[in-house]
Amino acid sequence: MHTFNTRGTCSRQINFDIVDGNVHNVSFVGGCDGNLKAISKLIEGKPVDWVVSVLEGNTCGRRTTSCADQLTQALKAAEAGEI
Repeated sequence: MHTFNTRGTCSRQINFDIVDGNVHNVSFVGGCDGNLKAISKLIEGKPVDWVVSVLEGNTCGRRTTSCADQLTQALKAAEAGEI
């Protein structure tokens, strides 16, 4: 299980697993509960590279990031062994 502390979003933390290059068990602490649960369901079992390609750069309102974008940062950090 990886844990990533977000920056610039309503969610404070993202927890997830990567198994054989695929994303599993994503959960967000804080943020828009329904939307974040939906994102978690939609990406369950998908390859990390695919999730990053779809969600990276997504913004929220006037912010330069979003919970989805922070998830991509978390996945890349985990793949690089940084978390």
